[in-house]
Amino acid sequence: RGRVELQMTLPSQIKHRTASRGRIRQSVRQGFPERETWTRQMDFIMSCVGFAVGLGNVWRFPYLCYKNGGGVFLIPYVLFIFLGGIPIFFLEIALGQFMKAGSINVWNIAPLFKGLGYASMVIVFFCNTYYIMVLAWGFYYLIKSFNSTLPWSTCDNPWNTENCIEIFRHDDCQNGTIGNSTFGNLTCEELIVYVTATFPYVVLIILLVRGVTLPGAYDGIMYYVKPDWSKLGEAQVWIDAGTQIFFSYAIGLGALTALGSYNRFNNDCYKDAFVLALINSGTSFFAGFVVFSILGFMASEQGVDISKVAESGPGLAFIAYPKAVSLMPVAPVWAALFFVMLLLLGLDSQFVGVEGFVTGILDLFPGKYYMRYQREIAVAICCLLCFIIDLSMVTQGGMYVFQLFDYYSASGMTLLWQAFWECVVVAWVYGADRFMDDIARMIGYRPFPWMKWCWSIITPCVCMGIFLFHLLNYKPLTYNNVYVYPWWGEVIGWCLALSSMLCIPVSLLYKLAGAKGTFRERWENLTKPVWGAHHLEYMAPDTEIKSLASLSPGTEENKVIIFESVM
Repeated sequence: RGRVELQMTLPSQIKHRTASRGRIRQSVRQGFPERETWTRQMDFIMSCVGFAVGLGNVWRFPYLCYKNGGGVFLIPYVLFIFLGGIPIFFLEIALGQFMKAGSINVWNIAPLFKGLGYASMVIVFFCNTYYIMVLAWGFYYLIKSFNSTLPWSTCDNPWNTENCIEIFRHDDCQNGTIGNSTFGNLTCEELIVYVTATFPYVVLIILLVRGVTLPGAYDGIMYYVKPDWSKLGEAQVWIDAGTQIFFSYAIGLGALTALGSYNRFNNDCYKDAFVLALINSGTSFFAGFVVFSILGFMASEQGVDISKVAESGPGLAFIAYPKAVSLMPVAPVWAALFFVMLLLLGLDSQFVGVEGFVTGILDLFPGKYYMRYQREIAVAICCLLCFIIDLSMVTQGGMYVFQLFDYYSASGMTLLWQAFWECVVVAWVYGADRFMDDIARMIGYRPFPWMKWCWSIITPCVCMGIFLFHLLNYKPLTYNNVYVYPWWGEVIGWCLALSSMLCIPVSLLYKLAGAKGTFRERWENLTKPVWGAHHLEYMAPDTEIKSLASLSPGTEENKVIIFESVM
């Protein structure tokens, strides 16, 4: 038995005083807190479920499944789960857990590519901005559901147009709206996370039980799952499957990295990634039965084909589904349940999105700049900025602004671009084998080599292939398949998209231009990892002393401490 003493420079001495605050535990240093950790591992699971399982699982996946051949769509979907979804999902969580940092400082693993962090911050900020509008509309509809007669089931409202007509049922007649009608422009923290992550499943089960007992539900469900094998030969089916995986798994937003950074260093994030992927995809498939059982009922009542009532996105949530429940007995109850579920699905995604953005911002400030209530102040500023931008989405033309943000700022192309570079940097700049060793230090064993193969070759090729397909088959944005956006509208949209995509090459070129030496020397210096203080405790004893020297930048304010480990 021998003892190894490593001398290094760290920030001011740590007082090991543990304070429990809600669902996270933190140790307090002199003047500022250490990195927080989850009180229970289930808190991390619930937060990831709440964030990754959102509105896209309910209003996007079922429509894509029906549109792309029903049950046949599951073949490319499951394939892309293992080729891209799980590998990058695991990569982001593991990276955050290993580096103990948010979406920007996590790229200290290869500082030259810190632009990846800035890109994810831009994407998640835009996502937070327009996502909250969906919740605002959902809340507005929820309030209006507490009426004996649902407002959108009649034609005598101020917002109705001449296109509002009566809908005839087989047994009786009642009014509804179709065509161009619109309905306006529309601890405690731990408890909220648990409720918002689990209660939507309770509502989904209630709605499914009710849905399958309605006439026409069987036809709707069969329309959803009946396989059309000819669709497998269409490229669009495979592209939709890949895009949906990256969209629904919340990849490239930096929030998963932020959540992972609060894990214990030895948490088994490999197992967590598979569990969370199963929950996410399982929820998407299950939600399809709920949606299409109700849409089958509506098609049966109106005597039309289900393809005439099936919609995706906001059209499903705020037009098709409300119209369907208005035809059901005790309609206000089912409408209220649906919008409660919609709110809870979106709220936890919004919570984690803001948390991921704020974590990345605060990680930019060294500990010596710590101030009391800095997190609360940062959250307030973030929400205020989103509020100011969202004012444009509650005007008469608000839906057009919303569609611009949805189509460009956090679209498939930006997420695919982000995921491609994440794989390239970790696998080829830092080193896939090296990162696998780091993961083994954390969880106690090496993951299956499939992960390394995906990060190195398979997933980057998948990302770039789908990205190029989107680019080559680009179509101008339209609204309701009728209104085509003007050229300046598309310019605004592309500015939103490029504002995140250009962060990576611009940051890379700026850092290379500002460094000294030959290109090789600049590359070596700028891709050398900057370790955090926590790495010293967990690094193998034979780690090069030279690499440990970069654990923490030395300043006059820092004090020297001795770390001892027993071999």
